[in-house]
Amino acid sequence: MAEKNLDFDQYINRYGTRSIKFDFAKEYGKPEDLIPMWVADMDFKTSSYVVDALKETMDFGVYGYSDGGKAYFEAVKGWMKKRHNWDVEESWLIKTPGIVFAIALAIRAFTNEGDGVLIQTPVYYPFSATIKQNNRKVVRNSLVLNGNHYEIDFDDFEKKIVDNKIKLFVLCSPHNPVGRVWTEDELRKIGEICLKYNVIVVSDEIHFDFVFEGKHKVFATVDERFLPISIICTSPSKTFNLAGLQVSNIFIANPELRDKFTKLLYSTGYCELSLPALVACETAYEKGEEWLEGALSYIKSNTEFLKEYLKENIPAIKPVKQEGLYLIWLDFSGLGFSDAEINKKILEEAKIWFDEGTMFGTEGSGFQRINVACQRSTLEKALKNLKKTFG
Repeated sequence: MAEKNLDFDQYINRYGTRSIKFDFAKEYGKPEDLIPMWVADMDFKTSSYVVDALKETMDFGVYGYSDGGKAYFEAVKGWMKKRHNWDVEESWLIKTPGIVFAIALAIRAFTNEGDGVLIQTPVYYPFSATIKQNNRKVVRNSLVLNGNHYEIDFDDFEKKIVDNKIKLFVLCSPHNPVGRVWTEDELRKIGEICLKYNVIVVSDEIHFDFVFEGKHKVFATVDERFLPISIICTSPSKTFNLAGLQVSNIFIANPELRDKFTKLLYSTGYCELSLPALVACETAYEKGEEWLEGALSYIKSNTEFLKEYLKENIPAIKPVKQEGLYLIWLDFSGLGFSDAEINKKILEEAKIWFDEGTMFGTEGSGFQRINVACQRSTLEKALKNLKKTFG
């Protein structure tokens, strides 16, 4: 059987499918006639191997309690080794329904109420929300924009750890939304500082299969000394467009940390994945590589198209250098408008729904995040609307 879902230009009508991105504009207080380019899922059908495996599972008609067993772990292990040169052990693996869920568990397991938790802003907004919702304090190591490229202020990183007695740092790698694929040297500097002050690193690596420049390095593999302080969070959900199935694979090699994390997981009463989630993950990692390569090529082409279109038609809107992700961080500050004015024009005139930059922290002022994992026809329409509004 061959992969059947490689036509990424094919328009998929997602309206009426209970899609948060497409069907809930009114509930989010937005007009219903917008081009939705905000939520970080793809508008492509996933691998046909995954679809067929799910159909076979659903047709069976018995949906009892399930687990992945050895076959599931071998599929995950194989993917980590082949794509990321990481040898994982079965005892390290903890399955959770999502990475944000796992981050929340780590916050509760390894910090106390009132403690500071370090993040690097602008960053994926559930990080700060989860910290606050668990009655911890958000401590920000603001990334520094150097030209169109973000860098880490390591002096500030260390100072924030010392001044706030940080026990836990949440790393975003590759970084959402700024598109950085951290170099091995940068990750090593992070790890050395965290080792020095006994800081646990929760590394959200959900976008690790979307790298267009440089090479992703799993944080725990940079130095053998980093493995015992690492909680590595992975998932096939971004890679294969499976977010609605709720499946993540969390790796904790340190038995003491793993025990604390697992006990808290059990206390939630939610420690088993659904059967479709198990089937989809296993199948994707075993048979989905051809589909992923096709998606990566298409997304890269969309990214280049966007960059050229903006350069030729709206040069005041500048994309930050994208090393990874299918999300692009757009700098609107050159237009001379306030955030409120930019947001209003995008919604009411351009008729597009982006993620507003300030959602990711105050450092996001003047920016918008666009999702280019969509059909080229959708991207062209959105860019033409931007040109009419800002060109």
